[in-house]
Amino acid sequence: MQQADQLQERSAILGKYRRLLSAWKPTDEKERRLVRKTFQFAAEAHRTMRRKTGEPYIFHPLEVARIVAEEIGLGTVSIQCALLHDVVEDTEYSLQDIEHLFGKTVARIIDGLTKIGDIFDQTSSLQAENFKKMLLTLSDDVRVILIKLADRLHNMRTLGALPKDKQLKIASETLYLFAPLAHRLGLYAIKTELEDLALKYTEPDIYRDIVEKLRESEKERKRFITKFILPLKKSLNQEHFKFRIITREKSVHSIWEKMKAKGIPFEEVYDLFAVRIIIDTPPEKEKVDCWRVYSIVTDHYRPNIDRLRDWISIPKANGYEALHTTVMSNTGQWVEVQVRTLRMDEIAEKGFAAHWRYKDGEPVNRETNIDRWLNRIRDILQSSDSTALDFVDDFKGFLFTDEIYVFTPRGELRNLPVNSSVLDFAYAIHSEIGNTCIGAKVNHKLAPMNHRLRSGDQVEVLTSQKQLPREEWFSYVVTTRAKTQIKNAIREEKKKYYEEGRQLLEKYLEELVLKPDPAHLALIQRKYNYPTPLDLFYDLARGVIGRKEVRIAITRDSKGRWFSQIIRLPFKSRGSDHNTLSETIIEAISGNEDNHPAKGGTHKISYDIADCCHPIPGDEIVGFIRPNEAIRIHRTNCPVAIDEMSKFGNRIIKTIWNDSETVGFLTGIRISGIDKKGIIKEIIHVITEEMNLNIHSFHLESNGGIISATTMLYVYSTRNLSQLISLLKKNPDVREVMRIK
Repeated sequence: MQQADQLQERSAILGKYRRLLSAWKPTDEKERRLVRKTFQFAAEAHRTMRRKTGEPYIFHPLEVARIVAEEIGLGTVSIQCALLHDVVEDTEYSLQDIEHLFGKTVARIIDGLTKIGDIFDQTSSLQAENFKKMLLTLSDDVRVILIKLADRLHNMRTLGALPKDKQLKIASETLYLFAPLAHRLGLYAIKTELEDLALKYTEPDIYRDIVEKLRESEKERKRFITKFILPLKKSLNQEHFKFRIITREKSVHSIWEKMKAKGIPFEEVYDLFAVRIIIDTPPEKEKVDCWRVYSIVTDHYRPNIDRLRDWISIPKANGYEALHTTVMSNTGQWVEVQVRTLRMDEIAEKGFAAHWRYKDGEPVNRETNIDRWLNRIRDILQSSDSTALDFVDDFKGFLFTDEIYVFTPRGELRNLPVNSSVLDFAYAIHSEIGNTCIGAKVNHKLAPMNHRLRSGDQVEVLTSQKQLPREEWFSYVVTTRAKTQIKNAIREEKKKYYEEGRQLLEKYLEELVLKPDPAHLALIQRKYNYPTPLDLFYDLARGVIGRKEVRIAITRDSKGRWFSQIIRLPFKSRGSDHNTLSETIIEAISGNEDNHPAKGGTHKISYDIADCCHPIPGDEIVGFIRPNEAIRIHRTNCPVAIDEMSKFGNRIIKTIWNDSETVGFLTGIRISGIDKKGIIKEIIHVITEEMNLNIHSFHLESNGGIISATTMLYVYSTRNLSQLISLLKKNPDVREVMRIK
């Protein structure tokens, strides 16, 4: 029986390998042999290993390699690295073994893909360190990021095998960093699937509800689409275009985001799909032919001029090119229509890989927006010495894709994030221009450094050699490059005062009959919130703090005598008998299974309900342990919780509501309807009399015969809240009731 199982597994492994070859379609026999050798090595290295699903571990590298070949479109070296990406971390083979067998390029990429094995202290985040290490390899090879995205995609596809807390950590990390990164690299399909899978685990009920409603309305949508594209096909054929028309359904995640943003139910999300027209035309005729197709579309359907997007004349930073317009159908429904060429469609689907093709060795590269974007990343990576957490926050900000287009005095185009200032623009040109910026001429008019730019502005930066960057400049800028350069310039300025400040501190301590000691320095830093000694010495040298502040920072007893043992108290060893609350909770959970929050033992552990999302019983929730604090309970879809889970996976604890909750939890609802005499009384009657709930606050505004009311009230569960919303909606004058997110 065991032998039969082994034969069956071997057959399944070979089947996945053949599927990889089918997706890759190698034409060179040498490359085929190289990949076969890599596969055999990886299969042997992982021979005894299993995934959480119970499957042979080699299934995972094979699937990652298939995604790399089929869904991203990379070549031989990338497929090899995908097959080997977990070998160094999980087996006895070293990086030197990989280099000896497969060469330096493969070894370098594998090094970038291998997780950090060191143990970090509680102030650091292992996830953030891993992410920073991965991004640092951009300086060498962007294939690391592309393979890592394929690895994350397969992990998300098989996430159901992991426990709930691991699912939340990985899903939140995916939403926070990996999905935006995929979008920025132009991998739209991967970005969409990552978001949908993350929603499946952070908001399972909402995900299932939207999927079910999409399934129910599928036939109706297909009938509508058939009627909509029929006249377009006829006209395109008459104009002798080579084309195909496809429809792209809006993702579950984007539907949910629209429902939240507009406060509407699923039934009122009208743009559930987009129609895409892809034409086959020579490169020199692309622009003209796309506009011809646009003209045909608008001959049949009236366009919304405000929704025209021309990304052919000015492509997005990730290389995306297309014409987008929104038109009114004959049934009164808005439909988005996208016009692309075959080349543009390949870039849209394969993103960065369509620009940067890898085969045996080095990439074939041509300068594009995406290349310039990656160069800016490399600049940030190589100049940044911030902590991993600060770095990840900075990089997260850098991933936002909304952009403006600004011109230099010579007419050169620069793309910057929305809300960029004159100072952001100056640093985008050169760090020295940013450091000496005193203002600018925007469209030939004087403007200050913090002036926010708009698309189409022409900017001439004004500089002065007497100018120096200052702390308040951080509030002027939004780009990571500008923040990094300002930080570096201020640090260099502070270093000039380092020795003077250090000598002053020694002098003040000697006056207090104390020897210079790291403990004294730490006390003063802590007292006045200085992150580094450099910041403290800088302010000492400038006279911001002096001997009085130093004396106050050093603790003194009632008789005025100084005790070094008192000074050392804050630095007591972790071997102390006095555990932090965090450590006590961990010990309680690990030592007594019955006390685990998921087992109903939350009454034994102190916890707080987060004010940012106001979770109530019935919501999907997650708990976070912080040193010296109670467990903090958030809704799993709370932006703060997603941020925390993406950085501090080691602080997550599994948390569910106790079935016996009898306490009211604060939440809010928003009500809109027709203004009429007595409507406030009717609303309050439902809340307080019919539902017997307590109101915390009630605010109402009336404008043009429409009322908008916001009330914070105490409910016992999501079921309790749903009952209230249903009762309020029975009032014919109440048109909409929704929970405040």
